[in-house]
Amino acid sequence: MNWIDIGTIDDIPERGARLVKTPVGCVAVFRTSGDEVFAASNSCPHKGGPLSEGIVHGNKVTCPLHNWVFSLETGEAQGADEGRIATYPIRIEDGRLLLDASALAAKDAA
Repeated sequence: MNWIDIGTIDDIPERGARLVKTPVGCVAVFRTSGDEVFAASNSCPHKGGPLSEGIVHGNKVTCPLHNWVFSLETGEAQGADEGRIATYPIRIEDGRLLLDASALAAKDAA
């Protein structure tokens, strides 16, 4: 894995997200109320809604356009909706967020 430093956990609001531009594309980075972090595509497969502007609840995000809900762990749509968003390995090390750039290069980033 090729880890790149994208900032600190404090750069992401609790129960919120930020869009992060990386050398290999843009991703949405989400922070839960329990300080877990997840990285995923920023684009909802339904109508392309910006997921970084969605509502984070538990380990899920709701698209701000049409209320589709996605698991931040698996990327799968929840409930009656069908679809999936790409997810990317991310970790916290000494308060810094590290994103796996090799995984981004292997998938289409939003």
